[in-house]
Amino acid sequence: MIRVLVVDDQAIVRDGLVTVLSLMPDLEVVGEASDGAEAIAAVERDVPDVVLMDLRMPEVDGPTATARITAAHPEVAVLVLTTFADDESIVSALRAGARGYLTKDAGRSEIATAIRAVASGQSTFDATVGARLVAQLAGGGGSEPVAAPPSGVRSRFPALTPREADVLERIAEGRSNPEIAAELFLTVPTVKSYVNQVFTKLGVRSRAEAVALVLR
Repeated sequence: MIRVLVVDDQAIVRDGLVTVLSLMPDLEVVGEASDGAEAIAAVERDVPDVVLMDLRMPEVDGPTATARITAAHPEVAVLVLTTFADDESIVSALRAGARGYLTKDAGRSEIATAIRAVASGQSTFDATVGARLVAQLAGGGGSEPVAAPPSGVRSRFPALTPREADVLERIAEGRSNPEIAAELFLTVPTVKSYVNQVFTKLGVRSRAEAVALVLR
């Protein structure tokens, strides 16, 4: 059972999310919070596996709460669910340590799938956010998908081998290990090995930290 904390400053949104998530047999809503300060306290009290985090809230906002939560509880995954998909919002959330990012256009099955993904250590982004990440990797800023040139990551991170750079690009695009393995014609254990090597060379502990480093 995956334990979930729902954080949103709008009561009607929180109620809706709690209702939807409670219908999922493998998800358990263990608490709610209306702002970042309440979220930080709730993590201490309820010990969730995943925090479903809004970004723009009064007092303590989502990125600040995410940074404090992930610093104190690295085992807790933060999944952003917000109305905003601009570059600044995405980058601030990922730099704070969020493992995933969805907009509130996401359906209940997409939200549930994303919760399961971040709970298992993967990073996940919806289509709109993924497109912006790819554009960022390619040096642009638009909302349309742009194919990232292989030389981009390789030139910025010369310590990585070409294959490690290929893996990092796909991590930044939100690909799972099986998806990376299929695209690069590798086995999943080989991809896991490359991911660990990338993390070691970059000095990061998670996929979200790697993505945030790429976007700096």
